[in-house]
Amino acid sequence: MLVAAVGQPHVIVPEMVKLGSTVIDVGLTRTNEGLLGDVDPAAAERAAYITPVPGGVGPMTIAMVLQNTVTAARARRGKLANPAH
Repeated sequence: MLVAAVGQPHVIVPEMVKLGSTVIDVGLTRTNEGLLGDVDPAAAERAAYITPVPGGVGPMTIAMVLQNTVTAARARRGKLANPAH
């Protein structure tokens, strides 16, 4: 598994990706060409799975931030005995 969160467009080139690996591209950079991830799209030919950019990990990040916000608010109000659940 390769997780790229560098913040530099296409810094991970295909030669850096092991055949059959899973690639999670967390990085996102806005350029004149549009939104670009840290992983060169050509790396998809080597990876078994690769997250899309945009639209890959972003929705999951937002969902987890919202879940953690609700958990924290409930814990603060004393409505949650165990904040981990």
